[in-house]
Amino acid sequence: MTGINFAPAVLIIIAIVALLFGVLAGYLMRKYLAEAKITSAEEAAKKIIEEAQKEAEARKREAVLEAKEEIHQMRVEAERENRERRNELQRLERRLLQKEETLDRKLESLEKKEENLAKKEQEVTQMRVQLEELVRQQAQELERISGMTTDEARDKLLETVREEIKHETALMIKEAEARAREEAERKARDIVAQAIQKCALDIVAETTVSVVALPNDEMKGRIIGREGRNIRTLETLTGVDLIIDDTPEAVVLSGFDPIRREIARIALEKLIADGRIHPARIEEMVEKAQKEVEQKIWEAGEHAAFEVGVTDLHPELIKLLGRLKFRTSYGQNVLKHSLEVAYLAGIMAAELGADVQLAKRAGLLHDIGKAVDHEVEGPHVTIGAELARKYKEDPEVIHCILAHHGDQEPETVEAVLVQAADAISAARPGARRETLETYLKRLEKLERIAESFPGVEKSYAIQAGREIRIMVKPEQVDDLQAAQLSREIAKKIEQELEYPGQIKVVVIRETRTIAYAK
Repeated sequence: MTGINFAPAVLIIIAIVALLFGVLAGYLMRKYLAEAKITSAEEAAKKIIEEAQKEAEARKREAVLEAKEEIHQMRVEAERENRERRNELQRLERRLLQKEETLDRKLESLEKKEENLAKKEQEVTQMRVQLEELVRQQAQELERISGMTTDEARDKLLETVREEIKHETALMIKEAEARAREEAERKARDIVAQAIQKCALDIVAETTVSVVALPNDEMKGRIIGREGRNIRTLETLTGVDLIIDDTPEAVVLSGFDPIRREIARIALEKLIADGRIHPARIEEMVEKAQKEVEQKIWEAGEHAAFEVGVTDLHPELIKLLGRLKFRTSYGQNVLKHSLEVAYLAGIMAAELGADVQLAKRAGLLHDIGKAVDHEVEGPHVTIGAELARKYKEDPEVIHCILAHHGDQEPETVEAVLVQAADAISAARPGARRETLETYLKRLEKLERIAESFPGVEKSYAIQAGREIRIMVKPEQVDDLQAAQLSREIAKKIEQELEYPGQIKVVVIRETRTIAYAK
């Protein structure tokens, strides 16, 4: 037993003891550290709580201060509003007091006025009684002086008043007639002006020549032909003169018949385009051109009737209407003139409440006689009326045609409107033209007519012959004679002179007295 070795067991025990001491020491150390941490955490928590309490107290103080400031502001605002309300109430009270005082004063004034009126009524009653007595006494005195009874005096007075009323009534009627005439003239001018403004057609001035362009100057020789046979054939078939001169690449067709000139132009253009120019070919092209022109005439008539809105025209009237496209009057295209007259008459009829369709139809057909007046004897007015009657036109349309130049007195409003529209279309500037020689002769004759009257010193035709101004000798012609002289000159111009539209006659009487101060 003594031999047993106890060294390992001791070492193990020592190790176990050391381990236990280590564990115990670690436990004690951890416990100490934990207690230290808890202590420091408690101290930190206390500090945080203290700081939070301090901050809460500071914020509480700030909130209290802000609340006190807001309460102060609200108190100030409430006091201000109260003051304003008190001031407003005081103002209202003052105004009410003023109104009460004003009403009291007015009541006092009304009471005084009522008292005054009552006194005046009494005075008026007394005066009325006195006046009645005076009137009775004066009537008795007048009867005694005049030797007439009251009934006789009343009849005499009524007769005098009746005569005065008749005179005043005549004056009033005369003034009313003058005003009505002025108003009618003003209204007529307005209607005509509106009609002219609404109607804007082109002014077409026709000439007696047409120019055909050539591709080159060699074509002139081919048109003339051998020994001039081509040009003679073309002139014979168309009735138009061909003028071939030094004008480069152009041939002039001259003729007074626009239809023949148009046929010649179309035929010549076809021959130039075809290139084969000989008598047989010329005859063929002229026939084609005639058919083409006839088709153009029909289309022009249909287009004119459609444009104006005139329906159910007889086909022959449409054809005659289309012929007016190639007819001129003083240089004015008659178809354009007829369209313009239809437009103007229709617009004026609409303004006056008349028959618009009748006015348009009559305006379109008023110059239909000019389509054949070179073939039929007689004035175009009579020819046109006969054509309208032949093709069953309305009697009112026929009357408008007959009356548009004054051959008959207009009996309907539409006839007057067609007459006025015809004059407007013919007389407007640039619509028609005349030769310089005819124009100068007309102006000279106009001045000569004016100067043929006694007392006329000098006359001047102005406004292209649409106005004449006449200077009279003031010592020989007074104002009344000047007015009479203007009417007499206008009447003589109507009798002796032919002119489109109207001529304004102005008589001027001027007296000048000159003295010199020395």
